[in-house]
Amino acid sequence: MASFAASRRSDAESVVWPQVVLVLSVLALTLIGFVMIYSASQVSILSDAASAGTLSDANPAEYLFDQLKFAIIGVVAAFLLWRFAPPEVWKGVGLWIVYAIAIGLLILTAAMGTTALGAQRWLVLGPISLQPSEFAKIAFVLMAARILSDAQEGVLEGKMLIGQVIVLLIAPIAFLYETQSDLGTTIIIFIGILSVMWLGEVSMRSILLLLGVAFVLALVATFGTGYRTDRLVVYNPWGDGENGYGDGYQTIHSFYAFAEGGIFGVGLGNSREKFDYLPEAETDFVFSIIGEELGMIGALLVIALFLALLFAGLRIARASNSRFGSMVAGSCTIMIVFQAFLNIGCVIGLVPTTGKPLPFVSSGGSSLIATFIMVGLILSVAKYADTTTVYDRRRANLRVVRAVDDDQPYERPRFTDDGTRSSSSRRARSARDDAAALAARSRRTQRR
Repeated sequence: MASFAASRRSDAESVVWPQVVLVLSVLALTLIGFVMIYSASQVSILSDAASAGTLSDANPAEYLFDQLKFAIIGVVAAFLLWRFAPPEVWKGVGLWIVYAIAIGLLILTAAMGTTALGAQRWLVLGPISLQPSEFAKIAFVLMAARILSDAQEGVLEGKMLIGQVIVLLIAPIAFLYETQSDLGTTIIIFIGILSVMWLGEVSMRSILLLLGVAFVLALVATFGTGYRTDRLVVYNPWGDGENGYGDGYQTIHSFYAFAEGGIFGVGLGNSREKFDYLPEAETDFVFSIIGEELGMIGALLVIALFLALLFAGLRIARASNSRFGSMVAGSCTIMIVFQAFLNIGCVIGLVPTTGKPLPFVSSGGSSLIATFIMVGLILSVAKYADTTTVYDRRRANLRVVRAVDDDQPYERPRFTDDGTRSSSSRRARSARDDAAALAARSRRTQRR
């Protein structure tokens, strides 16, 4: 018991510094986001106001204030999850409530959603405008973790297990993809579920089979629609049929931004591409503006912060005292970091554009709040990683001190398999006793 308590106490202590790293990384990325959103958006705000004849009323910090508001909401949500929602809550009624809300919002979006940028992904409810798919991906991953956890505990098996996977995961994810044509979010959800399987120690054969099926479906989704096939021009943006002014335009100007930035950048606020050359400069392509204004040093700093977040989140997942908590913390961490590198891959021309924002940095309320919610779930797992009692800790701290005579060398006793002293140990002790008795007689003789 003492050794187990010591091991659990060690895990609890070792999860403190990953929490610090996680929080500091999130804080740094959010602050970078505030600065870059203000820098990248003020030109477009003033330009739109001038076109509308309302330049005198324009607020260059409008997007920054919106991001601050969304960040406050996200931080409050993360704090409440960390303070009042232990991981096991998401295996019961709490999960079903969140899941039902997510599905309801997806249905409302399909029925009465607002279309923007060629996709019907936004839902306007009075003064609130949100993108429900950002929150649905959290609900789907929590449900996947709950299903796998129940299957491993023997609660779900056979037809019941297959039925829940189809009804609660495959069908609603397919509905999201079909109604919103959102391949980027679908891929992120798939990565989250794949992470749940990996952390849940599902066999590698099953994971590879799922990867194969997903790869085939991704090819069908890409080449089965013309506008997604057009995005492959990212690998040769100048050959878009319009001399770089067609589908390759955004990628080309993203390249220009990185080329202009060089190693140290042109200086904060001095970007040229944000002057309406690079579309979506404050959202999907904010990393390009970072590369231009802060240079390669600034871009690598952002990448390093996401890697630190990944390391800290996975360390927290490892220290969890339950398989379910490990799956939740690890999958949320991997989803955040995967989306970050998906966005970075798009802006540097490694993968076709998906329209997914850079977590914590890009302008956008739904994405920022949903990402902070995932951070709250990770911290909740970390908070409840230590389940040892005060008595366990006291037993783990027990130390036995043995007093020995300084005049006699101490030899550690040796024991046999049955717990008795070995013959050699007994002989050594007997020899020491005889020597001590002889020395005592010699001292008495000398005194006489």
